[in-house]
Amino acid sequence: MTTPVPRVMVPGSVSRHEVFPIKAIIQHEMETGLRTDSTGQVIPRKIINGFVCRYGSVEVFRADLHEAVSANPFLEFYLRATESGRLEFIWQEDGGAIYSLSHEIVVT
Repeated sequence: MTTPVPRVMVPGSVSRHEVFPIKAIIQHEMETGLRTDSTGQVIPRKIINGFVCRYGSVEVFRADLHEAVSANPFLEFYLRATESGRLEFIWQEDGGAIYSLSHEIVVT
Protein backbone atom coordinates (compact mmCIF):
# COMPACT_ATOMS: atom_id res chain seq x y z
CA MET A 1 0.00 0.00 0.00
CA THR A 2 1.28 3.44 -0.87
CA THR A 3 1.38 6.33 1.58
CA PRO A 4 -1.94 8.21 1.41
CA VAL A 5 -1.69 11.63 -0.23
CA PRO A 6 -4.25 14.28 0.84
CA ARG A 7 -5.14 17.27 -1.36
CA VAL A 8 -7.59 20.15 -1.06
CA MET A 9 -8.94 22.86 -3.33
CA VAL A 10 -9.72 26.07 -1.47
CA PRO A 11 -9.85 29.63 -2.80
CA GLY A 12 -6.96 31.82 -1.61
CA SER A 13 -9.25 34.71 -0.77
CA VAL A 14 -12.99 35.28 -0.46
CA SER A 15 -15.31 38.13 0.47
CA ARG A 16 -16.73 38.35 3.97
CA HIS A 17 -19.96 36.28 4.30
CA GLU A 18 -19.35 34.62 0.90
CA VAL A 19 -20.22 30.93 0.72
CA PHE A 20 -17.32 29.08 -0.90
CA PRO A 21 -16.66 25.46 -1.91
CA ILE A 22 -14.10 23.14 -0.36
CA LYS A 23 -12.97 20.02 -2.22
CA ALA A 24 -10.93 17.43 -0.34
CA ILE A 25 -9.54 14.13 -1.60
CA ILE A 26 -7.08 11.61 -0.25
CA GLN A 27 -5.33 9.03 -2.39
CA HIS A 28 -6.09 5.83 -0.46
CA GLU A 29 -6.88 2.24 -1.48
CA MET A 30 -9.70 1.85 1.11
CA GLU A 31 -9.23 -1.91 1.61
CA THR A 32 -12.52 -3.24 3.02
CA GLY A 33 -11.28 -6.45 4.65
CA LEU A 34 -13.66 -8.45 2.46
CA ARG A 35 -11.18 -9.50 -0.24
CA THR A 36 -8.56 -12.24 -0.27
CA ASP A 37 -5.09 -12.25 -1.78
CA SER A 38 -3.76 -14.83 -4.28
CA THR A 39 -3.07 -17.31 -1.45
CA GLY A 40 -6.60 -17.05 -0.06
CA GLN A 41 -5.64 -14.94 2.97
CA VAL A 42 -8.01 -12.14 3.92
CA ILE A 43 -6.53 -8.72 3.17
CA PRO A 44 -6.95 -6.76 6.43
CA ARG A 45 -9.33 -3.81 6.51
CA LYS A 46 -7.60 -0.45 6.22
CA ILE A 47 -9.82 2.51 5.40
CA ILE A 48 -10.03 6.21 6.05
CA ASN A 49 -12.75 6.17 8.69
CA GLY A 50 -13.04 9.85 9.55
CA PHE A 51 -12.58 13.36 8.19
CA VAL A 52 -12.69 16.69 10.04
CA CYS A 53 -12.36 20.28 8.84
CA ARG A 54 -11.63 23.08 11.31
CA TYR A 55 -11.92 26.79 10.54
CA GLY A 56 -9.76 28.52 13.11
CA SER A 57 -10.28 26.28 16.12
CA VAL A 58 -13.93 25.52 15.33
CA GLU A 59 -14.97 22.20 13.82
CA VAL A 60 -17.13 23.11 10.81
CA PHE A 61 -17.44 19.76 9.00
CA ARG A 62 -17.15 16.10 10.01
CA ALA A 63 -17.72 12.88 8.09
CA ASP A 64 -17.60 9.26 9.26
CA LEU A 65 -16.57 6.95 6.42
CA HIS A 66 -17.24 3.21 6.11
CA GLU A 67 -16.34 0.23 3.91
CA ALA A 68 -18.78 1.21 1.17
CA VAL A 69 -16.79 4.37 0.36
CA SER A 70 -14.71 3.94 -2.79
CA ALA A 71 -10.95 4.27 -3.07
CA ASN A 72 -9.62 7.84 -3.05
CA PRO A 73 -12.55 9.32 -1.09
CA PHE A 74 -13.61 12.75 -2.36
CA LEU A 75 -15.63 15.19 -0.26
CA GLU A 76 -17.11 18.51 -1.30
CA PHE A 77 -18.80 20.90 1.10
CA TYR A 78 -19.39 24.65 1.52
CA LEU A 79 -18.38 27.15 4.18
CA ARG A 80 -19.29 30.78 4.85
CA ALA A 81 -16.32 33.15 5.11
CA THR A 82 -16.31 34.94 8.45
CA GLU A 83 -12.69 35.92 9.04
CA SER A 84 -9.18 35.25 7.76
CA GLY A 85 -7.61 32.20 9.30
CA ARG A 86 -6.42 28.65 8.99
CA LEU A 87 -8.43 25.78 7.58
CA GLU A 88 -7.26 22.40 8.88
CA PHE A 89 -8.15 19.14 7.16
CA ILE A 90 -7.65 15.86 9.05
CA TRP A 91 -8.18 12.33 7.77
CA GLN A 92 -8.04 9.38 10.21
CA GLU A 93 -7.22 5.84 9.14
CA ASP A 94 -7.96 2.52 10.86
CA GLY A 95 -5.15 1.87 13.32
CA GLY A 96 -4.91 5.53 14.27
CA ALA A 97 -2.79 6.98 11.45
CA ILE A 98 -3.55 10.66 10.85
CA TYR A 99 -3.03 12.61 7.60
CA SER A 100 -3.52 16.36 7.60
CA LEU A 101 -3.18 19.55 5.60
CA SER A 102 -3.75 23.18 6.44
CA HIS A 103 -4.55 26.19 4.28
CA GLU A 104 -4.64 29.89 5.11
CA ILE A 105 -7.66 31.76 3.79
CA VAL A 106 -7.85 35.55 3.45
CA VAL A 107 -11.25 37.18 3.95
CA THR A 108 -11.60 40.64 2.42
